[in-house]
Amino acid sequence: MKFLKSVYNFCASWTGTIIIVLFVIFFVAQAFVIPSRSMVGTLYEGDMLFVKKFSYGIPIPKIPWIELPILPDFKGNGHLLAGKRPQRGDIVIFIPPHEPKTYYVKRNFAVGGDEVIFTQNGFYLHPYEGDDYVQSHYESSRIVVMMDKKFVFEPYSQDHPGIHYSNGNSSYFVMANIAQESFNNGFLGANDDPNRRGIAMMPLNLDGELVFYKKISPDEFFMIGDNRDDSNDSRFWGSIPYKNVVGKPWFIYFSINLKNSVEAGADKNPKALFTIRWKRMFKTVEGLEKQLGEKAGT
Repeated sequence: MKFLKSVYNFCASWTGTIIIVLFVIFFVAQAFVIPSRSMVGTLYEGDMLFVKKFSYGIPIPKIPWIELPILPDFKGNGHLLAGKRPQRGDIVIFIPPHEPKTYYVKRNFAVGGDEVIFTQNGFYLHPYEGDDYVQSHYESSRIVVMMDKKFVFEPYSQDHPGIHYSNGNSSYFVMANIAQESFNNGFLGANDDPNRRGIAMMPLNLDGELVFYKKISPDEFFMIGDNRDDSNDSRFWGSIPYKNVVGKPWFIYFSINLKNSVEAGADKNPKALFTIRWKRMFKTVEGLEKQLGEKAGT
């Protein structure tokens, strides 16, 4: 009893409270606010969620806001304890290669060894397991042969209804313009610096069509926003290594409309600004997607 009382007294003290809060932030869960519309359809700007930090191992603890590691990266993989890797189709919280103190949230489109082609129609995936795997795991109607390999067209869109192109795949034309400027300036070849080109996928002429190709390096992940036409993602800055993986969304604890919340009209009506989205409160991503699927089926 004395031991339990001592534990209680410690937890009730300022020191104990601070230690417990820091332990939770470092190893269990951390609050995260979505500022942009890159995942609209599934997650919205103004969604405030907890990140489950033990989903893919235990990341090196960092002091919030300044993102300063409190321990060395002993294993060189950004994690105290390595865990399972993000799976294809997972929504992942991570640190992008070009903004080392910023958290992003996207859907993992491809893993190491996979090949990705982005065309005017959308995304295609060739899993590293090969053609037989594609044939046995995906609907034949979505399989297309390109570069003498079987690719799957938009492999996650059926199970995740939030995935969409809002402006007729305008992102493709943005990339095509960047590629044309690269051609004009002599930036060709797969080894060019992606930041110099402005895109991280190799432009190719495939049967007379301009497409963009990427083979994912080992233990890296190709992250794409569900709102495909309003997403700054791996198409532009490349795949991310495992060491940059933080965790996955746990649940939304609060949600408000921001000034870029088009659906609520907050972009035009100040009265809609900071209004609460009650129906999104305490929902998991899986719950939101189920709700979205049921709504689409009605």
